[in-house]
Amino acid sequence: MTSQTTIDAAGPSDATPGKGLRGHPWFTLITVAVGVMMVALDGTIVAIANPAIQKDLDASFADVQWITNGYFLALAVCLITAGKLGDRFGHRQTFLVGVVGFAAASGAIGLSSSIALVVTFRVLQGLFGALLMPAALGLLRATFPAEKLNMAIGIWGMVIGASTAGGPILGGVLVEHVNWQSVFFINVPVGVLALALGAWILLDHRAENAPRSFDILGIVLLSVAMFCLVWALIKAPTWGWGDGRTWLFLVASVALFVVFALWETRVKEPLIPLALFRSVSLSAGVVLMVLMAIAFMGGLFFVTFYLQNVHGMSPVDAGLHLLPLTGMMIVGSPLAGAAITAVGPRVPLVTGMACTAVAMWGVSTLETDTGSGLMSLWFALLGLGLAPVMVGATEVIVGNAPLELSGVAGGLQQSAMQIGGSLGTAVLGAIMASKVDSDLPGNWADAGLPPLSPEQMDQASEAVQVGAAPVTPETPAQVAAQITDVAHDTFISGMSLASLTAAGVAAVAVLVAFLAKRGENAEAGGGAVHV
Repeated sequence: MTSQTTIDAAGPSDATPGKGLRGHPWFTLITVAVGVMMVALDGTIVAIANPAIQKDLDASFADVQWITNGYFLALAVCLITAGKLGDRFGHRQTFLVGVVGFAAASGAIGLSSSIALVVTFRVLQGLFGALLMPAALGLLRATFPAEKLNMAIGIWGMVIGASTAGGPILGGVLVEHVNWQSVFFINVPVGVLALALGAWILLDHRAENAPRSFDILGIVLLSVAMFCLVWALIKAPTWGWGDGRTWLFLVASVALFVVFALWETRVKEPLIPLALFRSVSLSAGVVLMVLMAIAFMGGLFFVTFYLQNVHGMSPVDAGLHLLPLTGMMIVGSPLAGAAITAVGPRVPLVTGMACTAVAMWGVSTLETDTGSGLMSLWFALLGLGLAPVMVGATEVIVGNAPLELSGVAGGLQQSAMQIGGSLGTAVLGAIMASKVDSDLPGNWADAGLPPLSPEQMDQASEAVQVGAAPVTPETPAQVAAQITDVAHDTFISGMSLASLTAAGVAAVAVLVAFLAKRGENAEAGGGAVHV
């Protein structure tokens, strides 16, 4: 039978770990870090593989968006529910099921021969990834005493940050030297390692007042509301922003969110206890996570196409050009943690979002011939800005939640980031598509290129939205060069508008950051035994 410790839901366990390595705090941290690394890595590693997937499977721009959106949406919708599953049935079991499912779904993606299968298994990846994230945090909370828990969560957060930031580089190496399928196959051996370590080391802990029921209707309402919102944003460039179908999905989304909020005030065990949002600081932290992820994930989506399709870089070169972003996120995270400990979260959060806004403005100024030095400057500033936001917003959300709701607050923090990533790709993708659709016909005519039928123009627009030139091997060299110039200039105009929008989002987040303050419950949970 699985070793088990029953703990009070109000704080970390003071139980003595099991014999040997089972339940040892630091080995528990290593184990959950291996599992969480897969989930965080897959959030960005696929971005560098998107161009190869798009070409190999003949996917549309919207299809490529769904490779990212399906993953993040499944994560976002299921994180809080998965956290409650862990509270009810044990975080150890939930973690191990998540590891097995995530690795299996990854292998299935690598074996897929159509974009529909890739998207389907990406959604499954997100579902199983949602089991991993809150379970990992729950295991750390139950294993570490209060005085060492912050250090453990900080290291856990660094693993997530480093994996997220390192995804493009590892993805570039794998795509260039192996194939895009290897980006997913790599999760299989990592999953086997996490499973072996988990079965050997993890000790199961149960909350004394674990939930006995699940908010099924709340889960359905939130899931359908999110689907309607993202679907409307993705389809709007095709349907048109004034089309009745676009507004039908948008209105349905708003209505479902309202019904969801009303239902949550009536159900005995709600999916998201709305009482959490009585804390202005906690609410500000959630909004910051959403806005930060919109700017970061949405911006990164276009940067990979810019580096590979406009500058003609290989996947590895593209990953290396993102090294300043990666490095500054890794270096900046512990520095941000020290600063937040010293002066509180407000100043680091305001500074971080201001740097993010300036960096995204800088990205909007990139041209087809921009040099590596200037690109590196903006990427480095972006990484430096993101680090304190990821660390500080987590502290604000979890620290301001009542201790008995800290697990829900942790799931809320992760959900906010995933929702923001999904919305960022959808919103900025819609802006890019609309700008390209608007500018391409005029730019094409101004260059004196042969006129295209509406259907041909639509096909050309899809190619330009990812920075590709719609030329064939039969196209004369001079005409191909003209088409390439028009395609790249039009793509740059779309990316510039999308990046300026991301900068505006970050600027709004600067104002929100002024509402943040140190968690009222940050010191709660003391008195646990030393490890």
